[in-house]
Amino acid sequence: MLTKGTGKSDATNEHLAHDYVEQHNIHHWANRMGQIPKHRIEQDSMGKVRVANSALYGAQTQRAIDNFNISDLKFSKSFIQSLALVKKTAATVNAELGLLDQPKADAIAQAADQILAGKHLTQFPLDIFQTGSGTSTNMNMNEVLTTICRRDFGVEVHPNDHVNLGQSSNDVIPTTIQVASLTDLTENLIPAFNQLIEAIDHRTNELMYVAKTGRTHLMDAMPLTFGQELSGWSSQIRSALINLEDFTLSLAALPQGGTAVGTGVNTDERFAECFANKISDFSGHEFSVSDNFFRGLSSQDLSVGLSGHLRVLAVSLNKIATDLRWMNSGPLAGIAEIELEALQPGSSIMPGKVNPVIPEAVSMACAQVIGNDATITVGAMSSNFQLNVMLPVIAYNLLQSIELLSNSATHLGELGIRRFSVNTGNVTETLASNPILATALNPIIGYEQAAKIAKLAYASNRPVIDVAVENTDLSRDELEKLLNPMHLTNARRDNGE
Repeated sequence: MLTKGTGKSDATNEHLAHDYVEQHNIHHWANRMGQIPKHRIEQDSMGKVRVANSALYGAQTQRAIDNFNISDLKFSKSFIQSLALVKKTAATVNAELGLLDQPKADAIAQAADQILAGKHLTQFPLDIFQTGSGTSTNMNMNEVLTTICRRDFGVEVHPNDHVNLGQSSNDVIPTTIQVASLTDLTENLIPAFNQLIEAIDHRTNELMYVAKTGRTHLMDAMPLTFGQELSGWSSQIRSALINLEDFTLSLAALPQGGTAVGTGVNTDERFAECFANKISDFSGHEFSVSDNFFRGLSSQDLSVGLSGHLRVLAVSLNKIATDLRWMNSGPLAGIAEIELEALQPGSSIMPGKVNPVIPEAVSMACAQVIGNDATITVGAMSSNFQLNVMLPVIAYNLLQSIELLSNSATHLGELGIRRFSVNTGNVTETLASNPILATALNPIIGYEQAAKIAKLAYASNRPVIDVAVENTDLSRDELEKLLNPMHLTNARRDNGE
């Protein structure tokens, strides 16, 4: 007779339970005798494996530890906790559908809650560079939850038959990528960038009527205000964020229920919809069912699309960071329009040197995100027939990009944008000497004559207005109005000044 929802005979399950109890009794006796074993023997379909006694995982995880030792890169806390949430949701739904005994479902859910609370995270040691489906990490989670169920709740469950019931690594891992990404976006990245926008907008309003020299090709150009310049930064971020928020609707459509190849084999036809509803309740985010499981399992187009939006944000952040570095350059031989807050000594050999460390750190993070985008794109190209086989590396890079951008936005806003001061004297002096102000005379004296005045002003290192007085029929009063930098910015106060 088969136990409902397991596929294992009662005799087999009883044998497994007996092995566990016998092994536990041996360890307990050895402990009392002062002979604590360092390892225990675990068994899977391929045979017996020695596993560290302190490990909550079992044989399949140990095999993966032994097989994959390529890097020190591990799945993030966010991914592991999202995977635990998937398991909790699946167990709860299977119980509601009558496929899993309630005590087993409750134990699995409570075990998953421990991981969601931040416990046992060291029990997920597997290298990112593993089996391309992420099966090893899926089984790592199944085995850890199994051990917690037995140890903490005295409930005998099987990692495949119960914890993985109605699931496959092939739908669990893509689903976890989407759940973790959507969670990190909505709880971390989007709030961080909204705070950055608020910081920029605050300084925009504060500096809207402080004129400065504009620059194109890194060369002097017509004036604008600091506020106008910063408004461009804010608009860049806001536009990218709007597009990203729209894209999150696609991420919310989950392929869970497709199981091995997208046909939903070995799961209840009601499972997918129930799963989407239940994980929405558990997470507080609105999830739905993918309109095509075959696409959800066989491609990672969503990850490529999300990474593209992250790349745009990285490019925008890097633009702001680079502008800040140029504006801060000096303090004597550079542009020196602003002064970023001094956060730490800038040199081990040059006393008194201070560097723009926050913009530099942000630019490096942006470079990493753009590199991650290339990895994700190549990873998505490894979608063969019914499965993508670079899921772990896609997941790692995608979630790292979200984390890097979230933290970069916070640092740039709080330690860069909010804290820089304007070197008003230097800005005013540079602006008054800017020969390009002669552009304002084009409609009156023509381009050629204005160019002549600009060149003379530059060559003699004199203000444009002085040279224009000598080389035109315009009075100084007229020229002061025409060459007023604030008027040229088209920034108008409420009183019309």
